Amino acid sequence: MSENSHYIIDLQRLPVGSHSFDFQLDNAFFEALEKSEILNGTVACKATLNLREEDYQLSLAVHGTVFVVCDRCLDPMPLDINDEQDIWSDELEEENTSFHQSINPSLDLSWLAYEIVSINIPIVHSHQPGECNKQMELLLHDHLCAEPDPDVDQE
Repeated sequence: MSENSHYIIDLQRLPVGSHSFDFQLDNAFFEALEKSEILNGTVACKATLNLREEDYQLSLAVHGTVFVVCDRCLDPMPLDINDEQDIWSDELEEENTSFHQSINPSLDLSWLAYEIVSINIPIVHSHQPGECNKQMELLLHDHLCAEPDPDVDQE
């Protein structure tokens, strides 16, 4: 996903043990994504990699704010992101090949961080009541279909 080698961890060059990596997903990162619902944002990421002889365990924490389009008024709206996920090497492998048999044993931390951010975005995103664009709220209100009152005769 990322062409920035700062996000790519070459597992072959690291010694067995614990390693920490800090990086940030910024506006340029999110704007470069195609077909992403994230407009922009700033997300601090901390990865802790526990590399062992045959596998590894990665703990990836993401904290920050991203902006998405409000489903109601279509203005950008902020969403706070705060999550941490633990990932084992066998969860990332597409086939049942061992760690040492991998052709290119590397991790793109930017893709993993993006995935964690993405799963923290609600399906429906809208501003809190009263925070939507006022002009759009008026337009929406003007085009609401009112349900007929069941207590009134419709003759």
